[in-house]
Amino acid sequence: MTPPKITRSGFQLLDRRNFLSNAGTSLGSVALASLLGNDGLLAASESSPIIDPARPYAPRATHFPAKAKQVIVIFCAGAVSQLETWDYKPELIKWDDKPLPGGPEVTFQGPAGNLAKPQYTFRQRGQTGKWVSDLIPHLAELTDDIAFVHSLTSKSNTHGPAENFLSTGFVLDGFPSLGSWVTYALGSESQELPAYVAIPDPRGVPQNGSNNWGPGFLPAAFQGTTMSSKDPIRHLVAQGVSQNADQAARRLLQQLNEKHFENHDQDEQLAARIASYELAARMQLSVPGLSDLSSEPAHILKLYGADDTKNADKAAFAKNCILARRLIERGVRFVQLFNGAYASGGKLNWDGHNALKEQYDVHAEILDQPAAALIRDLKQRGLLEDTLVVWCTEFGRMPFFQKGSQGRDHNPDGFTCWMTGAGVKAGVSHGLTDELGQKAIEDIHPLYHFNATILHLLGLDYEKLSFEHNGIQRRLTNVEGKIIPQILL
Repeated sequence: MTPPKITRSGFQLLDRRNFLSNAGTSLGSVALASLLGNDGLLAASESSPIIDPARPYAPRATHFPAKAKQVIVIFCAGAVSQLETWDYKPELIKWDDKPLPGGPEVTFQGPAGNLAKPQYTFRQRGQTGKWVSDLIPHLAELTDDIAFVHSLTSKSNTHGPAENFLSTGFVLDGFPSLGSWVTYALGSESQELPAYVAIPDPRGVPQNGSNNWGPGFLPAAFQGTTMSSKDPIRHLVAQGVSQNADQAARRLLQQLNEKHFENHDQDEQLAARIASYELAARMQLSVPGLSDLSSEPAHILKLYGADDTKNADKAAFAKNCILARRLIERGVRFVQLFNGAYASGGKLNWDGHNALKEQYDVHAEILDQPAAALIRDLKQRGLLEDTLVVWCTEFGRMPFFQKGSQGRDHNPDGFTCWMTGAGVKAGVSHGLTDELGQKAIEDIHPLYHFNATILHLLGLDYEKLSFEHNGIQRRLTNVEGKIIPQILL
């Protein structure tokens, strides 16, 4: 047998001096890597959670101690105008009905008109004296508890992609939602209910529908489950089968599954499928009591406006807010509560292009009292100590009306979202738009920063929380993001 031919590099390694020289260099490299690692200067190591397929929703450890354990996101679809709500611009009053010097001639939906003053009166509120609009008087009373970020920006001025960017960190479809990332990382304290629940508006789903609560390329177990006070979870009850017969069939199925799994305990897909069936069985017992609001006392229904007999949409949204609180009480990790539906000329959501004030009068009546009551109720029950409440919208509005209309066009260059609750500094306003509210000019924060801050409050490092997809370590914040420390305790 012919001995293998030794390469030139191999001969050099057989040389004693070369061997010792290479060994010395290698030891130096090991020492340098150790020093860089100690100083946190190496690339972030993969920190994907270890998930048992048989228990995908089991609670998992955070990267560092968390301030918040649960999240409620109030998502106002259609792009709420910051100029009619949270971002007071007195200069707009002075410039009302005048052209914007050097302003754009054409914006997203057509020619730009003259500047338009806020359509509602602003007043100073609470101990902080924060200027907030009369459009939302109930929420305005809570400003001392809220941290506002007035300098957010989006990557899109179109509703669908902008909803994607807010919910997933990408304008394209197919990426995991914030709630999916959170439940993938942390699981849930509740094993009787889904870890992640999305509650659509009574008037319909938002523009990009299930993309806002979809799992993208994460395991399907981490998608949001949709339910509301109006539409309970579907297919929980077997039609035409008595409760006793259904329970007996489920017991038999569980026994067969357990026996089969004994011989296939390495089959992760089988374990995941069994886990999903078992959760569905537990939900058959837990969900009916959860969604039955008849046990809520009259004063709670009145607090939220759920007893409103004149405004059915407001009453239904109020019941959704109560449902959100009940889900948090039962340990659900992430609740996404939508206010506003799909594109409809502003009739079903906050897309105020043509008749902004007329339409906002309708939408604010539905949002204001129930959303404020939800925060008050969480606080008085002690739930706000561990719960982060986020109010958000996909982008803002221009300071001028569209030509020939009484509404504002899309504006991704400067708008407001806010947080309150666990770990949030109360009564602060961070960031600044220009004197007319068109562009963020100080402490500018792409929505990446907002989402990174939410993860941080949950004890998650936004740079470490990743998932390999098509050879790329994907993150909620893509390759960007930073924390907004000015709004944190």
